[in-house]
Amino acid sequence: MFPLKKLIILAVGLFGLTSAKSSTGNSVLVVVEAAQKDDFSIFFDGMRDQGYELTFRGPKEEAPLLIEYDEPKFAHVIVLASDTKNFAKDITPQSLISLTHLKTNLILGLSTKQTPLTSLASEFGLIPPPPGTPLISYFPKREEPSTLIPITPKVQDSAVLQSRNNHPIWFSGSPHALGNNPLLVPILRAPVESFASEVDGGSPDAIVDSADKGGEGFWAGSQLGVVTGFQTLDGARVTWVGGVDVFSDEYIQKQSSKRRGVQSGNRQFAHDVVAWTFQESLVLRIDKVEHHRVNTTEPRDQYTIKDQLEFNAYISKFNPKNRKWEPFSALKDLQLEFTMLDPHIRTSLPAVSGTPGKYSANFRAPDRHGVFKFVVDYKRKGWTALHSSTTVAVVPPRHDGYPRFLSAAWPYYAGAISTSVGFFLFSAFWLAGEVRESWKRPGKASKIE
Repeated sequence: MFPLKKLIILAVGLFGLTSAKSSTGNSVLVVVEAAQKDDFSIFFDGMRDQGYELTFRGPKEEAPLLIEYDEPKFAHVIVLASDTKNFAKDITPQSLISLTHLKTNLILGLSTKQTPLTSLASEFGLIPPPPGTPLISYFPKREEPSTLIPITPKVQDSAVLQSRNNHPIWFSGSPHALGNNPLLVPILRAPVESFASEVDGGSPDAIVDSADKGGEGFWAGSQLGVVTGFQTLDGARVTWVGGVDVFSDEYIQKQSSKRRGVQSGNRQFAHDVVAWTFQESLVLRIDKVEHHRVNTTEPRDQYTIKDQLEFNAYISKFNPKNRKWEPFSALKDLQLEFTMLDPHIRTSLPAVSGTPGKYSANFRAPDRHGVFKFVVDYKRKGWTALHSSTTVAVVPPRHDGYPRFLSAAWPYYAGAISTSVGFFLFSAFWLAGEVRESWKRPGKASKIE
C-alpha cells in the first residue's frame, strides 16, 4: 500500500501530463496522409505527452471540419501533407486565413512542388523559390546527399528557440526568402554556404530570372529561411516549415556522420517550434490599466490641461509549467504614448520595483485641450503583441480654476495701478486747489462813460 501522500503526488503528476501547456487550448487537428502517419510517430507522441489531444485527418477527407458555424473546432492545426496539390473543399488558402482571424494557430509544411500552400506563403511575406529548387549545401563534408543539410541553430538569431540546442538539425526541403513584413519571425535560417538549385527537376532559367529580380545572392546564404514564424495582428501564430521531414522519426533519430552517438537536435527543435506556435512560450497579456492624477487613486473621464497624471499597466506572462499567468516585470523597453492623432507625449514605462508586473509613468498633460488616448503598443519579434488604448478628455480650467493673479502680468498690474493712483492724485489736487475770481472796479467804469 502506498502512503496517501505519494498517491496524491502521483495523481498530480498524471494530471500535469494530461493538461496541455498551451494558453489557447489543447485540441490539435493533424492533416497528414495515412501512409505517412507512422513516419512522425515520435513527434506525435511528444505532443501527447505534453497533453495535446490529436485528431488525424487525410488531406482529401471531408471530416472533421476546420470551421463549423463560423467557429473553429480546433485550437491548433498542423498540415504535414506538403506535397498534396488537391485538398478537401474546406482546406483552402481562404479557410486557413479565416482560421488565423479566429485565433487558431497553424503549422504549415511547404514542398519543392507547386501547391496551394506555396501560393499562400506569398500572402504572409515569404518568397518561395521556383518549383523544383531545394536547398543544397556541400559543406560540411559528409556521407549524406547535398540536399540533406545539418544546420546548427543560433539562439541569438531567434527568440523562439528557448532551449540551448547545440546539436545540428537535419533539414531537407525548400528554402524561402523573407520579405519586408514586420510580422515575420525568423526561426531557423539556412547555412551561409547553402543555396537553392534546380536539382529536383526545376528550371535553371526560372531560378536565374528569379535571382535577377531579387538581386545578386538572392537564393543563397543565411538570408534564406527554412523555418519561419508569423504572428498576426489578431494574436494567432503561423509557422512555415520548408520541409516537414524535419519532424520525422528518421531525422529525429539520425546521428551525426562525424560524431557517432551524438543525437540530432530535431526533437528539441520540434518541441520549441510547437511551444511557440501553440502559444506556450513568449505569451504576454495586459491584465489591466489605471490612470489618475498624481496623489489620487480615482480615475477620471476628463483631466485639465497641465495636470500631473499617473498611468499604470499590469502585465503577466503565461507559465506553461503550471498553466498560470504570472506577473512579468522583465520588459525594459515598454513605452507609453499620450496621443491626439499624433503622440503629444512619448515616455518610457518602467517596471515598479517591489510590485511584480506593474509598470508606471508620471507626466504632465499637454497645454492643449481635446480627446486624448493613453496608448501602449508593444511589438517585438517572437513575443505576443501588447496593445491598450484608453480614451480621456483634456479640457481647459473652469472659470474658477484659473489663478487670481499671474506673475507674468505684474507689469500690467503696476501700469494699471500707477495710472489709477495718478488720476486720483491729479483729481484731488485739482479739486482742492485755490479758486480766484476776477472783478471790475466801478470807478473806472464811470470815467469812461
